[in-house]
Amino acid sequence: MPTATLRALNGFDETPPSLADATLVLIDYQNTYTTGVMELSGWQEAIDSAAALLARAREAGAPVIHVVNDGGPDTPYDVRAEIGRIHPGVAPVEGEPVVVKQVPDAFVGTDLGERIDAAGRKDVVLAGFMTHMCVAFTAAGAFLRGNRPTVVADACATRPLASGGAEVPARELHRSALATVADLYGVVVESGASLG
Repeated sequence: MPTATLRALNGFDETPPSLADATLVLIDYQNTYTTGVMELSGWQEAIDSAAALLARAREAGAPVIHVVNDGGPDTPYDVRAEIGRIHPGVAPVEGEPVVVKQVPDAFVGTDLGERIDAAGRKDVVLAGFMTHMCVAFTAAGAFLRGNRPTVVADACATRPLASGGAEVPARELHRSALATVADLYGVVVESGASLG
């Protein structure tokens, strides 16, 4: 039997929000993660899920904010080059802001918090790349600033990593990151279908 989460012990609400009452934040859906050295396991399925989530959010009238990581020229995260651009499957439309960050927590050194506050919604729905890094750290950042984050699991993906001479498979790392979020920082739902 799973142990109680810190969220449960602290009495935090576990009810997923309605998309209409939340701000959708799409994190680092950059071409960086679809090819080459940074290609993620299951990236296409995650993009497909994110595209469906994005369509539902737009239909519900939810504010949408896109986040990208800029590593600078000649890096896999160069937002001025094709490799660093947002994947066309989840590209912003006119009126949807793009926040440029340089660290895993998208709130650090950006105006993401101000944009969320201006939207007037405490709930933020998060999805993106990579689950164990920018998604998890941004969820923690949202929680620490007083928002109520919800992470959509099937719209996230990561890659395998080495640890102690062994490889941690991407799926295991993905699940571990989501478990960390769910323990304290936010609600985790398997798909956008769980959001009203």
